Amino acid sequence: MSRLPRLAGVTTAAIALGVLASAAPVSDERLLTEPRVVAPFDLAAGQTPENIALEPDGSADVTLAFSRQVAHITPDGRKRILATLPPEAHPDTPLLERTVVLGIARAHDGTLYVDYATGTDKTGVWRISPGGTPRQIARLPEGGLPNGLALDERRGVLYAADSVLGTVWRIPRTGGVPTAWARATALEPAAAGGFGANGVKVHRDAVWVSNSDRGTLLRIPVRPDGSAGTVETSASGLEAIDDFTFPGPGNTVFAALITSSRITQVRPDGTHTIVRTGQDGLSNPTSVAVRGRTVYVPSAAYFTTKDPNLLLAHLRRHFSR
Repeated sequence: MSRLPRLAGVTTAAIALGVLASAAPVSDERLLTEPRVVAPFDLAAGQTPENIALEPDGSADVTLAFSRQVAHITPDGRKRILATLPPEAHPDTPLLERTVVLGIARAHDGTLYVDYATGTDKTGVWRISPGGTPRQIARLPEGGLPNGLALDERRGVLYAADSVLGTVWRIPRTGGVPTAWARATALEPAAAGGFGANGVKVHRDAVWVSNSDRGTLLRIPVRPDGSAGTVETSASGLEAIDDFTFPGPGNTVFAALITSSRITQVRPDGTHTIVRTGQDGLSNPTSVAVRGRTVYVPSAAYFTTKDPNLLLAHLRRHFSR
């Protein structure tokens, strides 16, 4: 999630500048072919697709931010609501002032974990066991905005990127007290009222984080003792980057550029190329996932205010770098 409409401290001009700055990047639409919308959503009901986790059979579990729901979507577009996070009578969520369910991660046993932000003691990480109801396993600061979420099953921990506090939180997978694992200026918003650390992924002994305000993709090495190394900038100039994914074992990234409704390929050397745009059905994309040769892109329509959806495309080649 990045720079939603009517957020405190974010002006229309600032959003426009973000779109204009990325208006003419290099484009290569041969990489992702056959884009097609497989599942539309109901914007009036708050069904804004925010983050995604994939199932072994190719179906997807998607958080619907403003309806507080997690939906299961089959490859042919059939939808089923798996869970609804509990309501909050008096939400005071920073920047948003309403309840919102954001990041999602899936364990191999089918357990789902989601970030829920309310501005109250419900803010934190919630677990959804297969067939079960949501249960809070860790509280995070009420003044923060936990956004992206990643699971490191080998170490048994979750990482939550806080867009307001510029912090990556580390939480035991079994639940408990979170630790401020990484804090740095590079993780903070560029200005008051903006979104800093946003998407987060665990990849090749590092935690990778996007910063929406700064347009950067960051890499934080995980030291042998589990602590955070120095934050490194892997790529910059990624206007309003939201969440992202690695399509292969290397350091190539596909990232969602939310305000300009584009997907970009970020190479290991930090250069980047637009691979799909709003003409394909993207409507403020928020995250990306890849399974085999299939690419999944949720679009939340936060700014376009039309056509929230899940789009699938075909990846023409595998990535080893």
